[in-house]
Amino acid sequence: MSGHSKWSNIKRRKGAVDAERAQIFTKLGREIALAVRHGGADPMSNRTLRDVIARAKASNMPNDNISRSIAKAAGAGEGDNFEEAVYEGYGPGGVAVMVRALTDNRNRTAGDVRHYFDKYGGNLGTKGSVAFQFETRGSLILDREEYDDEEAVMMAALEAGADDIVSDEEMIEITTAPDDYETVRDQLESSGYRFADASLGPVPITTVRLDDETMRLDMEKLRDALNAHDDVQDVFDNWEEA
Repeated sequence: MSGHSKWSNIKRRKGAVDAERAQIFTKLGREIALAVRHGGADPMSNRTLRDVIARAKASNMPNDNISRSIAKAAGAGEGDNFEEAVYEGYGPGGVAVMVRALTDNRNRTAGDVRHYFDKYGGNLGTKGSVAFQFETRGSLILDREEYDDEEAVMMAALEAGADDIVSDEEMIEITTAPDDYETVRDQLESSGYRFADASLGPVPITTVRLDDETMRLDMEKLRDALNAHDDVQDVFDNWEEA
């Protein structure tokens, strides 16, 4: 299920405390700044900013913090010293991993990411080394605690134009073609759905199972280490968790 790594991030953001929450809010502030820099400060006309704001609210970021981040980015070029970087590599057992970062020092971030891959039985590759194992899709994630009628969600999503709906005991993931993403998201939002996460991004074409317990633990540690890094915004992988 492609949303599992996203779901682990969502749970981490929602359950964060103290210093961890401060780090998450800083990361979200960078995302807001980048979105404003590229698309303006109006979320109605800036889809990316709208999605980041929704993610920030789902992460319990106060509205005042969100508003200040937008105002700072719009008025003072906040975030201009950060650039987006994507790192690709293989984790334990050949799991394909893509890491998206916002960094003011590519060399520092690349060195740290490489260290984590090496430490947990993987290796950092070059550009394109794993990207071919993913395709860009729209992903809309609902919390099962809030939406327990899977059949109703499925009917609404398919009617809106979604491609697929998969679920487990914690989440429901709705996937769309890139061109249909905004339409599906907007129609479902107008029907009252509120997403724990909504984004366009890499979704694995095929998945890898890890039968070895040590490899599974190392893969979890790799994910956790990457997500805990100050510069890392997103981690995508094709690990099929049992």
